[in-house]
Formats: sequence, structure tokens, C-alpha cells
Amino acid sequence: MTTLSTVQRIEAALTEEISVGELTPGMRLDEVKLAGRFGVSRTPIREALNRLTAQGILVPGEKRGVFVAEYSREELAQIFEAMHEIEAACARIASQRLNLLARSDIEHAQAECMVAARAGDRPGYLRANEAFHLAIYQATGNPYMAEIATEFRRRTGPFRAKKFETTQDLIDSAESHRELIDNIFSEDSNTASNGMRSHMTASFIQTLKAN
Repeated sequence: MTTLSTVQRIEAALTEEISVGELTPGMRLDEVKLAGRFGVSRTPIREALNRLTAQGILVPGEKRGVFVAEYSREELAQIFEAMHEIEAACARIASQRLNLLARSDIEHAQAECMVAARAGDRPGYLRANEAFHLAIYQATGNPYMAEIATEFRRRTGPFRAKKFETTQDLIDSAESHRELIDNIFSEDSNTASNGMRSHMTASFIQTLKAN
């Protein structure tokens, strides 16, 4: 019998690779190759792929196999529109519920972003950037909001990853976090919400240009 932990491990690994753009939109995921890579039978691979398909992160193909979800520009714009709202809400609530641990987590995630950006470590930066936003979600103290916000980031990850082509792109992105952090740490909900909206608008424009 397949243990849930094995399925979760595979699901988490694939989700991260999709969110940071290592598995790109339209890419086919082969059960046999994945089974060999993870050292398991095809059963837990199939279960993990089914779970990701149910979340909309993967989509079934016309023929056999599943693929990383692709979106038209219109669909991507609609997803970002929804994402803007939940991200702004997370920033607003986080600003009202900040504690020392939340502040520390956000600052630590930002420090990791800067280290990866200055090193020109694109995969490292993408992971650190996800951790930065996750720290903001967790600062809301609302796991349901965090889950919804995280799902949007997973869906848009491969598209957002394309906008980072140079080390300067990474540095510019990391430095843009500083103003966002100041807005959230102001503890003024409107300032935090508006700051996140501006941050996400800039990200969306860059993402559309790259896609």
C-alpha cells in the first residue's frame, strides 16, 4: 500500500519545480521517468500527478500523459487579477497582526532573496522569492488565506519565472521587496494593501512582457 507521505513528497517536489519554472508550461510529465527519478513504483507517481491535476497545476493531454498547465494571455490576466486581490488582502491583514516572529521571518526571507540575487542564482532566487511571499501569507495568521494565495503562486510560477533573465533582474526584484516590507511593517492596513497592489502590478506587467 502506498503511504501518503511518499505521495506528498513527490507532489511537493513537483509543485516546487513548477512554481520556480524548472518544469515549464506545456511540458509533459512522464510517469516512468518520474518513477525512476524518485525511486518508487508508478502508483505513487500517478497519485501525485492526479492530485496536481485536481488542483489545476497539471492538465490531462488529448493523448496519454499530463502536462504543466498553459494559459493564454487573457487567462493569465484573469488569474493575476484574482491573485492581486488575495495578495493585497494578505498584506493588509499581515500588517495588522505582525509580531516579532513574523517580522523576523519576513526579514530573513528578504535576506535570502538578496543573497541569491547578488549571486545571480536564478533558481535560488525563485525559491527565496516564494519563501518571502509565503512569510507574508503566514503573517496573516489565517491558514486558509495562505493556502489560497499559495495556490495562485503555484499556478503562475512558470510564467513569472520567465521575467528573470539577468542578474540585474533578480537584484531589481529583490530590492523592490524593501519598499513592500516598509509598507507592511508600517502597520497601516491601507498602506500595506496599496503597496502590495503596486508590487503585483509591476510583476504582472513584467510577466506579460516575458510571455
